[in-house]
Amino acid sequence: MTEPPRAQPLGFFTTPPHTCGYLPNRRAVTLFVDPRMRPDTATYSMLSEHGFRRSGGHIYRPKCPSCDACIPIRVPVAEFTPRRAHRRNLRRNSDLSIHACEPAYDPQHFDLYARYVTTRHAGGGMENPDPDSYMDFLTANWATTTFYEIKSGQDLYAVSVVDHLEDGLSAVYTFFDPTKPERGLGRYAILQEIAIAKSLGLKWLYLGYWIEACRKMAYKTEFTPHQCYVNGAWRSPPLGHIVAKPDTND
Repeated sequence: MTEPPRAQPLGFFTTPPHTCGYLPNRRAVTLFVDPRMRPDTATYSMLSEHGFRRSGGHIYRPKCPSCDACIPIRVPVAEFTPRRAHRRNLRRNSDLSIHACEPAYDPQHFDLYARYVTTRHAGGGMENPDPDSYMDFLTANWATTTFYEIKSGQDLYAVSVVDHLEDGLSAVYTFFDPTKPERGLGRYAILQEIAIAKSLGLKWLYLGYWIEACRKMAYKTEFTPHQCYVNGAWRSPPLGHIVAKPDTND
């Protein structure tokens, strides 16, 4: 009788304290899964269940000794109820279409990405990207990733990079045309990711980390109901306890 393959043991490393990328005057520590490991979808899904996230080929989670501001957040897609702002957003963008693409380099995608990070993340260390760093950031050779193009006709408005897990989708990154703030393309992309996850019969859309004191992340809590990973368990916040402030430049 052949024995089933044994799960590969996980190793972890922590970084030395470094400057926090989200909150001023803070030092951060990051916990990484051993980068020599090539996780399968089951392992990646299990790590996502425990608050980990992917950036490039690295799976990580904040592990700051004196701060717990980074809170993993996910949306149970079957229970999601669009707010009035979401319905307005969908009507405003009713001319847009979404197309699934392989996670391959596309010059049109890269041009949009470069314009987005230069405009939205000036001074944040992401400026002046090159094609290799762009692909290294968004893809991993072990992940099942889809690039979703959002277009009006032939004009590219946004790209959502999404990983497929066993029971959900993980929103890796979205970049969009920075000259169209009235469209609310960031919000629109999440609404489409929720719809895609629901159409695939999946339970969750993982949105990465929410930080209450970081205004740029406030939009994540407007997708309700949602769950936050706190003290080792996913919990639904009390109604009205976590409420997003509207951001017209999403």
